[in-house]
Amino acid sequence: MSSSVLYDAPGPKARIRNRVYSIVGGLAVLGLIVFAVVRLNDKGQFAPEMWNIFNYAGVRTSIRDGVVTTLKVFAVAAVLSLVLGVLLAVGRLSDHKAVRWFATGFIELFRAVPLLITIYVLWVLFLTYRSDLGLSGDNTGFWALVIGLTVYNGSVQAEVLRAGINSVPRGQREAAYALGMRKTQVMMTVLVPQAVRAMLPTIISQLVVTLKDTSLGYVITYQELLFQLQQLAGNIVVNDDNPYVPVIIVGGAIYIAMCLALSALATWIERRGRRAKTGIRVADAGQPLAAADALDVVDHSTVSAPDAPTGKTD
Repeated sequence: MSSSVLYDAPGPKARIRNRVYSIVGGLAVLGLIVFAVVRLNDKGQFAPEMWNIFNYAGVRTSIRDGVVTTLKVFAVAAVLSLVLGVLLAVGRLSDHKAVRWFATGFIELFRAVPLLITIYVLWVLFLTYRSDLGLSGDNTGFWALVIGLTVYNGSVQAEVLRAGINSVPRGQREAAYALGMRKTQVMMTVLVPQAVRAMLPTIISQLVVTLKDTSLGYVITYQELLFQLQQLAGNIVVNDDNPYVPVIIVGGAIYIAMCLALSALATWIERRGRRAKTGIRVADAGQPLAAADALDVVDHSTVSAPDAPTGKTD
């Protein structure tokens, strides 16, 4: 019987008991799902008329506009959060106390404040000073949502990148300093690229969270996907009832599809990065290396084999 550091491996009776619990729990969950489906079906939520609403051009246009708006917010917030994350991570590792304290305070503040509160406060501020900032009605909700997502997810990405930078072997940093590189060069050309590659799965996971958090724009009445779905379900009446269940199912499927597509893209980028040809090129025999490669290759010209001919004759 094998054991783990964290827990003892279950014995025969414990394994049987765990299987029984798993089967009973699975049947209970399945029963709840069947019960919910039956009740919703009795209320007519699965009637064909409820699903025919998606055949109307207006409904499809509203959903399409919601998806486009959601992706637009996500694209801007994702880029800005990554840039902010790099700046905050570098600032928190800075030798200057003022910069380090400011970055630390910024990260801890916006990680602690709920994202919904941040977005709502920004929306109220932008509404109050909209004329001074030159914002229109649509831009008010857009920038409130984008900036809220940026400061929160940028703070999280900063901690991810900081962990990646600290995971780089110290010898690489010391070797870069020994070559005469400045701290900015060491950070941006040696440490940050390796940190991004090491923490890429976590970075992509946080980007998926950013994509899902765009639905918080519903609270400030910004017309992203969730708001559009709520408007459709609340305004359309079929058989004296609102089609909430079909709209929720379709909207959930769209969110799942977008998140799966982003995860697939991340997996492709990670695999491509692993297959990338990196390292020092080895020159063929009798061919000189380029100057840049020659700096990284040990010079063996002064070392000769014991039996190598010296060119002298007796």
